[in-house]
Amino acid sequence: MSGVEVAKYSGFCFGVSRAVKSVYELIHGGAAGSIYTLGDIIHNPTVVSDLEAAGVRSVTPDALPSICDGAREGAEVTVVIRTHGVERGYSEMLARRSAENPYLHVLDCTCPFVAKIHDIVDKNSAEGTVTLIFGDEDHPEVRGIKSCVSGRAYCFTDKKQLEEQIVPLISPEDDVIMVSQTTQNLTEWKNCQNFIGKLYTRAKIFDTICSVTEKRQNETQQLARRVDVMVVLGGKNSSNTNKLYSISREVCPEVYLAENADECRSIPIGKHSKVGITAGASTPDSIIEEVKTIMSEQIKDTVENGQNEAEESFEKLLDETFKTLNTGDVVTGTITQISNTEIKVDLGTKVTGILSYDDVTDEPGVKLDEVFKVGDQVTAYAVRVSDVDGVATLSKRKYDAKNNWQTIVDAYESGEYIEGKFVEAVRGGAICIIKGVRAFVPASHTTVPEGGDMNEIIGKKMPFKIIEVDTGRRRVKASARIPARAAARAERKAAESKFWDEIEEGKEYEGVVRSIQSYGAFVELGAGVDGMVHTTELSWKHIGNPSEVVSVGDKIKVFVKSFDREKKRISLGYKTEATNPWTLFTSNYKVGDVVPVKIVSIMPFGAFAEVLPGADGLIHISQLAAKRVAKPDDVVKVGDTVDVKITDIDYDKKKISLSIRALIEEMPEEEQEEAPVEEAPAEEVPAEEKAEEAPAEE
Repeated sequence: MSGVEVAKYSGFCFGVSRAVKSVYELIHGGAAGSIYTLGDIIHNPTVVSDLEAAGVRSVTPDALPSICDGAREGAEVTVVIRTHGVERGYSEMLARRSAENPYLHVLDCTCPFVAKIHDIVDKNSAEGTVTLIFGDEDHPEVRGIKSCVSGRAYCFTDKKQLEEQIVPLISPEDDVIMVSQTTQNLTEWKNCQNFIGKLYTRAKIFDTICSVTEKRQNETQQLARRVDVMVVLGGKNSSNTNKLYSISREVCPEVYLAENADECRSIPIGKHSKVGITAGASTPDSIIEEVKTIMSEQIKDTVENGQNEAEESFEKLLDETFKTLNTGDVVTGTITQISNTEIKVDLGTKVTGILSYDDVTDEPGVKLDEVFKVGDQVTAYAVRVSDVDGVATLSKRKYDAKNNWQTIVDAYESGEYIEGKFVEAVRGGAICIIKGVRAFVPASHTTVPEGGDMNEIIGKKMPFKIIEVDTGRRRVKASARIPARAAARAERKAAESKFWDEIEEGKEYEGVVRSIQSYGAFVELGAGVDGMVHTTELSWKHIGNPSEVVSVGDKIKVFVKSFDREKKRISLGYKTEATNPWTLFTSNYKVGDVVPVKIVSIMPFGAFAEVLPGADGLIHISQLAAKRVAKPDDVVKVGDTVDVKITDIDYDKKKISLSIRALIEEMPEEEQEEAPVEEAPAEEVPAEEKAEEAPAEE
């Protein structure tokens, strides 16, 4: 049954409602002077615009000093801290300045749930702790939380990032606490809780997702399962709104994100559609009600007009089936067949498009099946249409030439160098193709010495300068004789462009380390393009600085983990499974092997020893000697090298058990007596422990 259903927990939460109401009260109460909010009071353009019209200005924290300095008699200032809160340094500065200046007022609208997280991390973090924050590091709420942390703090957005990038930075001895941004995804938060809880049994994990957020997300998921179309209302830069959108998309086939009612008018609604509406914490009730009305009216209109629309759609489909093309039309179709001499194109009409080899490109020697694939879209001119034969002769070459002509003209006017390719030797010079346009290159403007063979340059790609354009006759003259500096610059640009065309995830490069930062190493991959290897990707063991693994100038083999063409950023990997210490250990060692190890740390329950770099094993206190010892450091010291026997390998948990005692017990009795054993003084061994001691340990 069709209809519209609105989620119960939609719109303003308590914190947002309080903040917005407080600002409007300042306006309508005639607050003296200027009103500023630290960032937009909420992520809703409609509300923000309304406040701006009333004189409320949104500012960034770096503007606070000058705003505070301007507060004086006759020019009072009120600064509003929004629900996200603010970094501790700014809040302390505002408190201090307002106490000193009676004309500066501060209205703190920080959400109580957010303020509670500030208090939690303030009380539970210290210099020796690691605080894990589940949230977007750039979000103002997370920045505020992080500012209250003592010791190290790491932010993450999902379990994968937590496991792969954050955990390697934490040692087993660290005290760990974990909190969440109030608007995070509840399911992912539970996954992260379970993961950290198993890894660090002493970790303090605080449930800090807002209870309203939790209810809103659960209800949204249930509603999205029941409807055909889901509308999510809220600011597109709002964290909690985007979470609702993601949750809806997991279970509903059609989901739309809108900031206001006008954006909802174009949402396609079927006559039998059931529409669900949910809204983020920054969406006023007025917008929700307006959208509900619009959706209801659209369903009603669709039912009434459904029959007419169906008839019109049928007529339209019938018309398209029998429509014809005219010579000179620009058409776009799908390639259905490729041979050595032509390409067949489905144009969605009763005629089939044919692209002959010569109408595809001016460049000789090109293999059509290497440039095009069945299923590709292609646009061309219809140069001849025969309804009788059912064939339309097409020309992609003419279409490209016309559409690229302006590029040639622009290059001529700007003096820009543009890449092309020599394709033919002719009398007095050569022909090159630049952006699909044929250009004549006089012999004196080629790279061939006077009297030389022009055929030597055919097929060669290089940068060209457009030196003459005849728009009327559509003729172009170009030069390949470019100053060395400009040529080098053009070649670098072409090489860089080629690099980005060919890059793909997993591709390996041999690069040179160009610089080292505290968070990673930058590696030049060629063509002037750099990528970054994060510290966690340099080694399987925890390192303090990339310089522990690589140095500037080193040649290293890396692979592409991810990249962003638009931002020109590349994330690289360096460590591989082949260099994984656990892989190396299990490939070369087994239970029963005797190996020399180095003591790297001592704990009350035993000593950790390095079997090979990055692979440590535990010598339990009971396995340090043939008899009971009081403290591990009575027997071994950090830095000692001792022989041990591998007694157990836990492949699932990646743990290695080592024993000195097993080696001693395998010695002849006379050698056992000579083996150095540190015994605890009699008074240090409790009587009850002696009584419980098993004979096998004597």
